[in-house]
Amino acid sequence: MKAEQESEFTEYVTGRSVSLGRTAHLLCGDWHKAEDLVQSVFIRLYAVWPRLRDRDALDAYVRKMLVRAYLNERRRPWRREQPTEETPEVHASGGFGGVESRMVLLGALAELPPRQRAVIVLRYWEDYSLDDAATALGISVGTVKSQAARGLASLRGHLSPADDGSGEAESTAHEVRQGQG
Repeated sequence: MKAEQESEFTEYVTGRSVSLGRTAHLLCGDWHKAEDLVQSVFIRLYAVWPRLRDRDALDAYVRKMLVRAYLNERRRPWRREQPTEETPEVHASGGFGGVESRMVLLGALAELPPRQRAVIVLRYWEDYSLDDAATALGISVGTVKSQAARGLASLRGHLSPADDGSGEAESTAHEVRQGQG
């Protein structure tokens, strides 16, 4: 790779690492796995960087790589088993309502199947249109709609018991989508 291309790549990685890390964390639910996922995407991107022509569509291309890497990783046999203990009871907030609500939301997101989770993250976190999400995932628009509907229904089911009527869970969901939480 030429020095100019090397510096462009370094600048891109520096500028997009945090955003891609957040998206990866929403996809996989673990910061360490998210960092590994982003790093593997950047390694693949480095290999094709000299051949990339359309720099305007680069973010979409990299996000597509990220989602596909996540889905491929989830298909590996050793990733299917996830030992867990019983879920602890939800206790009253000790003044940490926003943090607790965010934890409940992220826990509910982690319960979704990989494709539903990917659709929810792309549609509501990354604000992709139906067509863009379908293209990124390599599925039809109808599948995006059905996966989003099922995922949202599942999230509502998880969040309803924790919602005390104050709307805190809904506002936390809005904050997470806006990148504020």
